[in-house]
Amino acid sequence: MPQAVSARALELAERRVPFVHARVVRAQAPASAHPGDEAIVYSDGTIDGFVGGQCAEGSVRTAALGALHDGGPLLLRVLPEGEAEFPQTPGARVVVNPCLSGGALEIFLEPVLPPPLVEVVGDTPIAEAFAALAGVLGYATERSLPEGPPADQAAAVIVAGQGRGDAEALRAALAAGVPHIALVASRRRAAALLGELGLTEEERARIHTPAGLDIGARTAPEIALSILAEVVRALRATGTPLPVAGRTATAVDPVCGMTVTVCADTPHLTAGKNEFWFCGTGCRDRHAAGPVGQG
Repeated sequence: MPQAVSARALELAERRVPFVHARVVRAQAPASAHPGDEAIVYSDGTIDGFVGGQCAEGSVRTAALGALHDGGPLLLRVLPEGEAEFPQTPGARVVVNPCLSGGALEIFLEPVLPPPLVEVVGDTPIAEAFAALAGVLGYATERSLPEGPPADQAAAVIVAGQGRGDAEALRAALAAGVPHIALVASRRRAAALLGELGLTEEERARIHTPAGLDIGARTAPEIALSILAEVVRALRATGTPLPVAGRTATAVDPVCGMTVTVCADTPHLTAGKNEFWFCGTGCRDRHAAGPVGQG
């Protein structure tokens, strides 16, 4: 199973799909999981792999989705109610799961997020230098424009064709809603080009030109560095655009009081106009046997 999960993780990373890699690092009997067990938690809450039974899985799902959106790794400690025998671990998040039959788990949750993707237009020295420097920072680059639309998930488009394909690339980037668009051109040429495109004021405002921060750059690598610095500032200021779905809804299990993540496989019941979600089938069945189940 760990090998299969690791292979799947590599495949998802290559496809730029965000996920959380969950690994059991400690387990206390009678927990069903063992150290080394792994799973992948997708952005919709789906879990592929095994890091514990249904009750533990619910706690992992909720914590993993939080880590995915926050972007940082997390050590999760899942304990049954009334027990806390594991030594304290600074920085760990403790979840008391009243439905666990016993045992305890420590699970390391590692969000795997695709690096920012930047479209680079042109084969000029500035374009080549930018692509090289972006790689040093761990950014991914594509060369789809101007022949086609920008790549999915593009966080920025750097138009550095210096007259070759600039207009087509700008139109495509604007149409695709790319968050950061930069045009490498003098102020005079940029004004002429943007005027020819017949852009609205809002569209003009989305194009940063001359591209780059003013650092007194002269050579192609220095200009590329100034452009990359501007991209970094833009992404850090607004948050790197990533293909992560909006936060999944949560609900409180009416039986045990746990917060559960609502997804396709979350046990639930419908009673009239009310819907209830549960950490597991045990709580669902106990609730169904009560007033709701008898109604």
